[in-house]
Amino acid sequence: MTHYMTRYSGNRGLWLSFLAAILISAIYAVVVFFTRAIPPAGALFGHLLGIVGFILMLMTEILYSIRKRSRSARWGSMASWLQFHIFTGLVGPFMVLLHSSWKFNGLAGATTLLTILIVISGFIGRYIYTQIPRSLEGVEIETTAGQSQASGLARARRLLAIWHIIHIPIGMALFVAAFIHIGAALYYATLLK
Repeated sequence: MTHYMTRYSGNRGLWLSFLAAILISAIYAVVVFFTRAIPPAGALFGHLLGIVGFILMLMTEILYSIRKRSRSARWGSMASWLQFHIFTGLVGPFMVLLHSSWKFNGLAGATTLLTILIVISGFIGRYIYTQIPRSLEGVEIETTAGQSQASGLARARRLLAIWHIIHIPIGMALFVAAFIHIGAALYYATLLK
C-alpha cells in the first residue's frame, strides 16, 4: 500500500506538470498568434519565460535538497516534496526551452542541451526511485519477504547511487552554464547599451 501511494504521489506531480505545460503552451500560442512571430528570448515575454523557468529550476534543486537532507524538518512530507520536485523540475525546463526561441547555438544552446539531459536523467532517476519501497514520508522500507526481493532492492539501491553520480554533475554543469549565460545576457543587454 505504501509503495502504491509513493507511485501515485509521483504521478500526481507528473499530471500537474503536464497541465501546467498545456497552460503555458496556450499562453505561448496566444503570444505567437498576436505577434505573428516566435517570441525572442530578449523580449519581455521571452525574458519572463526564462526568469520564471530558471527560478523554478533553482527551487527544484535547492528546496528539495534542503528538505531531503533535513531529517528533523517538519515542513511537509518527503512525498509532497518529491511532487514539488517533479513539478518544478519539469515546468521550469519547459519554460526555459520556450525562452530559447528555438535557437540552440553558443552557450545558451549548451545550457539548453544540459537542461534536456537533466530532465531525461530525472525521469530515469524517478523510475529507479520507485523501485525502492518507501513509506508515505519517503523513508525506505526494509523488506524481509525473501531473498529475491532483497537482491532486487540492493540492485535498485546500487542503480540509484550510480544515477546520483551521473545526475548531480550534470546538474552542477547546467547551473554553472546557466549563471554564465545570465551574466553574459545582463552584461550585453544592459551594461553595453
